[in-house]
Amino acid sequence: MPFTTASSAARVAFRRHTLLKIYFVIFSLIWAWTFAGTTDRANWITENALTILFVGGLAISHRKFKFSDLSYTLMFVYILLHIYGAMYTYAENPLGYWIQEVLNGERNQYDRIVHFSFGFLLAYPMRDYFLNHFQWPRWVCWTLPVEITMSFSAAYELIEWAVADIFFPAQGAAYLGSQGDVWDAQKDMGLAFSGAVLAMVIASTVKRTLAQR
Repeated sequence: MPFTTASSAARVAFRRHTLLKIYFVIFSLIWAWTFAGTTDRANWITENALTILFVGGLAISHRKFKFSDLSYTLMFVYILLHIYGAMYTYAENPLGYWIQEVLNGERNQYDRIVHFSFGFLLAYPMRDYFLNHFQWPRWVCWTLPVEITMSFSAAYELIEWAVADIFFPAQGAAYLGSQGDVWDAQKDMGLAFSGAVLAMVIASTVKRTLAQR
């Protein structure tokens, strides 16, 4: 079966979906590795609460709606970025330190990468869902993912505040990962928004280019 996109009509059940099974096995192995290798179990559990909701939601809803292969691939990459960040905490991530050293930066940028990826990698699956489940007008399916990305990003910053300041103050600094930047929340939201806009522009451009051939 060909690699499907949001525009593809055919969708395959999990039991016959080889690619999705491979993704699930790789995710499970890496997730277990991050749990075994983390130095802060409390932070790992806090960070991965959303991972459980995200993956659980995909599993529960799979019978009613199946994403395209491209959407599953983008979500797979995003969730790997997230759980790798949760392993060390975002502010202490080794990949972020390596990038900081290479670019001679002032902070660990891994959290910025993941916030940008939230918009860049998840906007297209949202378009897939709106287009093929709700069958909304196409212009809505192009614009709504950007708006929802901004809303979800703001909501996540509020959740971070609640977790860090009210519910789990002991893990607050590690969970926030602001690294002393007073504008950290605003920058994170801006990056997520920019990633979603870029994803929709790229998808639209590719779609128009293919239609003209």
